[in-house]
Amino acid sequence: MADSIDPAVSDTDDPAERRDEIVAAVTDHAGQIAYQLARLQGGDYGARDFDTKTATWTVKYEAGSLQYLRYDGGRDDVYVVSQHGPPDPEDLADAVRDYPNFVRAYNDYVRSLDGVLDDVTTDFPDPESTESVVAERDRVLDRVRELCTEIAGQLYRFEGTDYDTFAVRVGGSRWELKREMDQVSYLRVGGEGGVYLLSQYQAPSAHDVRRLVVDVPAFVEAYNDYVEGLDADLAGVDV
Repeated sequence: MADSIDPAVSDTDDPAERRDEIVAAVTDHAGQIAYQLARLQGGDYGARDFDTKTATWTVKYEAGSLQYLRYDGGRDDVYVVSQHGPPDPEDLADAVRDYPNFVRAYNDYVRSLDGVLDDVTTDFPDPESTESVVAERDRVLDRVRELCTEIAGQLYRFEGTDYDTFAVRVGGSRWELKREMDQVSYLRVGGEGGVYLLSQYQAPSAHDVRRLVVDVPAFVEAYNDYVEGLDADLAGVDV
């Protein structure tokens, strides 16, 4: 029987330990860059590229902490630091040789911002108050709500239902008053997607109020015509 000789299996502990030492050092150092970038860019999440003569480095951070450091030297990307495990030692060696150039590129970028805000003034003009506009808008809408509340109350008396709508066309647009018992839920102009002249949530813009309020009298007249029609319907009823 032929002799069986097994070759010795080389131990990878030494290169693996050295790789882990280098990755740990880069992680600590690049983590400082990630933190400074997060402060500079003012966000919890972000990424930035830095170019050297031979590669592009990408720093990605989250909440000020380094998420990954990627080296693109023209071949396959090398994740020098990542959450998925360390890189191949040979790829790591190629990247780390260029790492000082990456740091210089980062430093050059930061230095390029020196003085960029020096001549920016904070002597801003005072913002105008909207108090008078809001007061005038509310005055107009209070009157519209007063009219619509009266209409809602009359409809509630006549129809006797807790919930209903009254809709007519005014000036080519659909005006719809929705009530809950004798109170106004909303007055909407323009159908679905239209403007809520009255609502339980927020007031319309002053521009919308100015544009639509001119048709409020026509809406009230349309309601009056509706009531007169009801009177005419019942006038000939003998009991």
